[in-house]
Amino acid sequence: MSHDTDAELEARLAEQERFSPPESFVAQANVTDEGIYEEFEENWPECWEQAAALLDWDEPYDTVLDDSNPPFFEWFTGGSLNASANCLDRHLDERGDEAAIEWIGEPTEEENRTYTYRELHREVNEFAAALKDLGVAEDDVVTLYMPMIPELPIAMLACARIGAPHSVVFAGFSADALATRMNAADSEFLVTCDGYYRRGDPLEHKEKADEGLSGVEHDVETVVVDRLDDDYDHPMEANHHDYDDLVEAQAGMTVDPVSRDAEDMLFLMYTSGTTGQPKGVKHTTGGYLSWASWTGQAVLDIKPEDTYFCAADIGWITGHSYIVYGPLALGTTTMMYEGTPDYPEKDRLWEIVEEYEANQLYTAPTAIRAFMKWGSQYPESHDLSSLRLLGTVGEPINPRAWKWYYKYIGGEECPIVDTWWQTETGGMMITTLPGVSEMSPGSAGPPLPGLDVRIVDNDGEQVKPGRAGYLTVNKPWPGMLRTLYRNDERYIDEYWRTYSDVDSDDPDDWVYFPEDGAKISEDGYITVLGRVDDVINVSGHRLGTMEIESAIVGVEGVAEAAVVGGHHDVKGEAVYAYVITEDGYEGDDAMAERIIEGVNSAIGPIARPEQVVFTPELPKTRSGKIMRRLLEDIANGDELGNTSTLRNPEIVSEIAAKVKND
Repeated sequence: MSHDTDAELEARLAEQERFSPPESFVAQANVTDEGIYEEFEENWPECWEQAAALLDWDEPYDTVLDDSNPPFFEWFTGGSLNASANCLDRHLDERGDEAAIEWIGEPTEEENRTYTYRELHREVNEFAAALKDLGVAEDDVVTLYMPMIPELPIAMLACARIGAPHSVVFAGFSADALATRMNAADSEFLVTCDGYYRRGDPLEHKEKADEGLSGVEHDVETVVVDRLDDDYDHPMEANHHDYDDLVEAQAGMTVDPVSRDAEDMLFLMYTSGTTGQPKGVKHTTGGYLSWASWTGQAVLDIKPEDTYFCAADIGWITGHSYIVYGPLALGTTTMMYEGTPDYPEKDRLWEIVEEYEANQLYTAPTAIRAFMKWGSQYPESHDLSSLRLLGTVGEPINPRAWKWYYKYIGGEECPIVDTWWQTETGGMMITTLPGVSEMSPGSAGPPLPGLDVRIVDNDGEQVKPGRAGYLTVNKPWPGMLRTLYRNDERYIDEYWRTYSDVDSDDPDDWVYFPEDGAKISEDGYITVLGRVDDVINVSGHRLGTMEIESAIVGVEGVAEAAVVGGHHDVKGEAVYAYVITEDGYEGDDAMAERIIEGVNSAIGPIARPEQVVFTPELPKTRSGKIMRRLLEDIANGDELGNTSTLRNPEIVSEIAAKVKND
């Protein structure tokens, strides 16, 4: 492509505000009828029978929604099923010899593993038998503390098979975090591993697990997966069991899947709380599995013949819903990648997409901004034509990153689904249906059919289009959390509102409040602005950090930005911007001026940054979220807070020194 043609294309993409899905995609999409929104609204809640119909039920449900005790809503009551059987057994006749999981590990010269549905079924059964032999009974919580290795989804499905809820703890979390979660869940069983590889190097993991176990207040039976082979000789205590030995002892064993009530717990997932005490989000078998399956089919367009790639970690809800349960319930081939997207080279992800001919790619805006920073030459050196759909998850994506993704990864032939949802919602809530809706870069899109999402003010009144307000969900949905484990009171306090002085028995009075700010367009497209506490109050004007960050990243040469508020004698708070430039661009005074002008143009002088700080990295947690609290400490000259949860703690002092010197 000539330079002039490329420039014309860039200009056209920059101006375009809406994108229609390609006709070739629509022709084969799972959902193409735009009347689905009206149909679901008119037939609510029975519309969700379509989600339940994607599953095999041991006993049919008799009620779609029981809303007699709000906000403790129940779905598909009277029905029973097993999640493991839905993800494995029912596919054996037609897809037994097809790949269920494609696992790509490190080091890259190591042979990767393919599990057919039949092979996965066999190993899940053998480990389920082993867990029963260890004493795991129905309703016992089993903690899984593992990285992206195949034994993690095997253990999840084995737990589901015997009716034991699992609680996955992200492998990057500390020993204290593991102990806290095991104590909160009264979990007497742990499955972990000796270690794993990161950027080609073996990392010990069992030592951290053992340290965590020392803080657990009860006895624990521990299963250890040997991932590192001879790279790490780990000690085994009396109550530690080798995974391979356990499975070998159960070779050929089958375990009948336990029929679970639709409202029985499938898993716990602990998420951070504002009080510092993690919250045990409870997801149930019928509602959650139907939601993960329906959204996977309708939004990600998953078909059994696909090779589907979600580049998340199973330690987070995205991996639960859209690497394990949703894709396997739909009978597709789901991919797992142990490594990082830039090892051994910055084209590693595109190498994988090309080699496995992936049809969908679902990843985070954080990763997309990194791809932009590295440059388009990396994806351009690979054949990505197998991709049919792209998705983003985890945070809002700014329009510039969206258009880069659309052009360089999708070749302008793939719809992009920008999805808003949470651990608590179980699956996607706001996004376009790729075979139906136009896409609007920077806007997640309309709520999914059957969802009542409104943007309201403090009094619960809907705000006018274009005005910022609070995002609320005004009707229950099947994938919703049922409560916080052993803490119904906190569940109500943290997530639910009534706009009256007293609690109400009327389900219509209860509103789910996820604590995100948003605005809505005239035609119902919702732009999520970030957490309501991610707001800067400049001279009485409340400015969302996401909106300012989008304006900054819209400036040519900017790869990523984080905005925080800092103390100001006159304004109360002022805007401080921390910026990463793309390769080939300098973080100099001229770039700072272009950034300030970009903010002035997009939002107005009120949002003008007080200071622009250029940095090679931003402080991020191991899940990729920017730790803005530390950036606020730097802006205010305060003592720096705890950096132990960061994956790059050294960058904080580097940024602080740079600000001080400037």
